[in-house]
Amino acid sequence: MTVLHWATISPFLLAILIPFLYKYVRPIHTGWFVLVLPLVLFVYFIQLLPVTSAGGVIEQTVPWVPSLGINFTVYIDGLSLLFLLLITGIGALVVLYSIYYLSKKTEKLNNFYVYLLMFMGAMQGVVLSDNLVVLYVFWEITSVSSALLISYWYHREKSTYGAQKSMLITVFGGLAMLGGFSLLYIMTGTFSIREIIGSLDLVTTSSLFLPAMFLILLGAFTKSAQFPFHIWLPDAMEAPTPVSAYLHSATMVKAGIYLVARFTPVFGGAAEWFWTLSIFGIVTLLWGSISAVRQKDLKSILAFSTISQLGLIMCLLGLGSASLYFGYGDETALYTTAILAAVFHLINHATFKGSLFMTVGIIDHETGTRDIRKLGGLMTIMPVTFTVSLIGLASMAGLPPFNGFLSKEMFFTGVLNSSELSIFNMQTWGFLFPILAWIASVFTFVYCLVMFFQTFTGKFKPENYDVKHVHEAPIGMLISPIVLGSLVVIFGFFPNLLAYTLIEPAMASILPNLLEADERFYVNIYHWHGFNTELFMTIGVIAVGTMIFLLMKKWAKLAIYQKERDPLNWFYDHSLTGLVRGAQFTTRIQMTGVLRDYFAYMCVFMILLFGYSMIRYNAFAIDTTNVTGIDPFMWILTILFIGATVVIPFINHRITAIILVGVIGFLLALFFVVFRAPDLALTQLLVETVTVVLFMLAFYHLPELRKESFKPRFNLVNLIISIGVGVLVTAIGLSAAALGNSANFEFISEYFIQNSKELAGGYNMVNVILVDFRGLDTLLEVLVLGIAALGVVTMIKLRMTGREDV
Repeated sequence: MTVLHWATISPFLLAILIPFLYKYVRPIHTGWFVLVLPLVLFVYFIQLLPVTSAGGVIEQTVPWVPSLGINFTVYIDGLSLLFLLLITGIGALVVLYSIYYLSKKTEKLNNFYVYLLMFMGAMQGVVLSDNLVVLYVFWEITSVSSALLISYWYHREKSTYGAQKSMLITVFGGLAMLGGFSLLYIMTGTFSIREIIGSLDLVTTSSLFLPAMFLILLGAFTKSAQFPFHIWLPDAMEAPTPVSAYLHSATMVKAGIYLVARFTPVFGGAAEWFWTLSIFGIVTLLWGSISAVRQKDLKSILAFSTISQLGLIMCLLGLGSASLYFGYGDETALYTTAILAAVFHLINHATFKGSLFMTVGIIDHETGTRDIRKLGGLMTIMPVTFTVSLIGLASMAGLPPFNGFLSKEMFFTGVLNSSELSIFNMQTWGFLFPILAWIASVFTFVYCLVMFFQTFTGKFKPENYDVKHVHEAPIGMLISPIVLGSLVVIFGFFPNLLAYTLIEPAMASILPNLLEADERFYVNIYHWHGFNTELFMTIGVIAVGTMIFLLMKKWAKLAIYQKERDPLNWFYDHSLTGLVRGAQFTTRIQMTGVLRDYFAYMCVFMILLFGYSMIRYNAFAIDTTNVTGIDPFMWILTILFIGATVVIPFINHRITAIILVGVIGFLLALFFVVFRAPDLALTQLLVETVTVVLFMLAFYHLPELRKESFKPRFNLVNLIISIGVGVLVTAIGLSAAALGNSANFEFISEYFIQNSKELAGGYNMVNVILVDFRGLDTLLEVLVLGIAALGVVTMIKLRMTGREDV
């Protein structure tokens, strides 16, 4: 194990120790022990910046299942290092914030930090894994751990509902993504992302290209809350605020963004990739911003805001992928602006949205409410929270001089440039992207105004709050949002601090060989670009957004504004209800409690499955070339065997039925003798004799049931199933022999004939098969029989007193 591997799994190792720390050091808040790990990891990863800034990568491998091509390979380039710094840096701030947010007296901190560390480790694994199977394992751990965090307050019905919804949607996407990974393996013969990128000719020319692409995008869309899979994110806000600040603004919801960015070198340049990302991204951006305006809860506003911002980044990645269509030539600088905006806004969103979630948590913690209809006048009561919120909201609204303004201007540049593309029919539909982007920005500006003015301005009314004394949060709870708010300002005034250390290496990972192919390309971010279209679009956003906000009292009376819940939840709820009812209906049909029904279901399934397979592959065949003749006495045995079997259902006397069953067993032993299997014949005779004797003794001691009557009934369904199974099994046996002869296949019996003496030292082939070739199977059968015997002995010796159920 290398240092990087230990760093990847270190959160899981600490999670194992948390219950012991919680038990023995309760006077100390558990968060102080947890805080050390993300700080150490952040310092360790930040030391790797010189490597990625110079265009280098770090790759280390530990074999896991090498025979299947599955190895735990960690790979660090500019993109993965950017996410690692977000995961560990914001993770440290969230842990510090949680120490003051969650009380050690009333909360089960051991559970909280175990789940949080699981999530942190899983996210690290996702962005570090080069192997698709390992990436998928970590991907699903993020879904499980996030569901546990969302349901942390499991006594609340909304928390468990939100956890269930997030689990169902994200795991569904994860399974689809696994299907896409499997198709990539079929195309390239490798699970390594690096090797897949190096085998692009095999991928792009394969008929499985589009299925693999759409399955992987399904996983990315569900995780990153893209329309219409975004409905899980608002309900996830029932989690504690530290969870929302970490998972739902900076890390988990960006896992899908990471996946799309990582696979852009594989699928980028394809029209389907371009249009799918661009359309779903721009629709998510618009839908989220409009929905956020309708919310009355601060965290709900931020939830839909997050959905909207994720759509913005996804759209930029889609539009920017067009540069891979052109290659790297004269158009590079024009079309890579969208990728630059996506990477920069990824960082900016983590800073301003993380600080806003934390300030909302402070408001909820200190006032007891997040309802904007109750809030107001907190500017003077909570001055630090007000200042940090103002910075975060101004950045999210895209106002200068904050970092959100810079990436928002780049976003406008990206959609304007993309509307001029001469590929993928953008000359026809491209004009819609700047229009929709501008409309979404207007509503983004509106909900930022709503959050700010409804919360901090107006008259302070103490009677609206659930606490007796509203006051500013303690300094420990304020440190984390202050740090993030400061980064918003710093990155706004000095954006090029990140240009060559984080942004450019990340872009080089998304667009391979970008810097080498176009030496003129470099990142240079600045505020003033003159009086261009982007600036006028921003002025229009401010003007129209302000007008809508001022007229809010009029349009707020509309019915649609009063409906906070996303209408798409109707489809989810009814689908879930239908699924439950369908499962109950199916269960009622299947689980009848009658063994005959269970056996009938199995037989019908066998008939349909094997029958279809035989017809589908034209496998029915009869070959009598090597069939020997049937002696007269064999006909007599067969007639007796069939006759005894057919008569049994019509016998209404116990002893007679037992005798007939014994006759069938003895006739079967005669068949074994004829077919030269004396051991089987002897075994059959012994078992049948003992069975008949035991049945006779048992029935002899049973009380006589004088009123017992049995009237055989003719059941057509039973007859059809029985005939169907018999005919099918017979046909399979005959076809296997016929096809084996026609294709010159060597029968498996030949192997046993040739190797029984040589490999096992035995002449009796049946014994050799049971003891040697199938030795483990036989051993397990004996084990099962032994367990059954112990159960029988226990039941015989058990003496009930009659008071066991009291």
